[in-house]
Amino acid sequence: MQRLEKQFFERPTLELAAKLLGKIFVRRMEGDSVLKGRIVETEAYLGFGDEACHAWRGRTERNGMMFAEPGKLYVYFTYGSHYMLNIVSEPEHTAGAVLIRAMEPLAGESFMRERRNTALATELMSGPGKLTRALGIDRSCNGLSLFEGEFHLENAPELPEESIGTSTRVGITRSRDLPWRKFIIGNPYVSRIKVPE
Repeated sequence: MQRLEKQFFERPTLELAAKLLGKIFVRRMEGDSVLKGRIVETEAYLGFGDEACHAWRGRTERNGMMFAEPGKLYVYFTYGSHYMLNIVSEPEHTAGAVLIRAMEPLAGESFMRERRNTALATELMSGPGKLTRALGIDRSCNGLSLFEGEFHLENAPELPEESIGTSTRVGITRSRDLPWRKFIIGNPYVSRIKVPE
């Protein structure tokens, strides 16, 4: 499949959150094994006008990667137990990122099952903490690029607009009313959450 290049990511964060749906996230492991997942759920975060964003109060050592060029990985640790995978967006020096909330496993399921200790395919990556564990992603991945090295995205046909759902974001206490979560309607790998209509 065609590898997505930098120009794909050079678009506004809210647009990127939708455009990422259906695309294939790829990690090449040692020994030539490959892990793949289809992105089925995302959330957008912006440094301006979004109090839920890590960069809301400005640049810090922790959130510095949000200000990098589009297509970098921003990985952080949260709730004392989970890593979260984000793809940096917005022009360099402007904070923005898309949180990858859920994926549909496509390759490397045996590795994922071992990491997640479950045989249910729909449970492997149906949440942001689940998918980072399934893919072996941790803080050492923070700052890595989607254009070189072990990570990249593969293109896939663009989804019809009517198949994309929108809701408010999940698990945050500020800027809760912003409808910045995107997901593939009816996809069984989307995280099972209750979101206000």
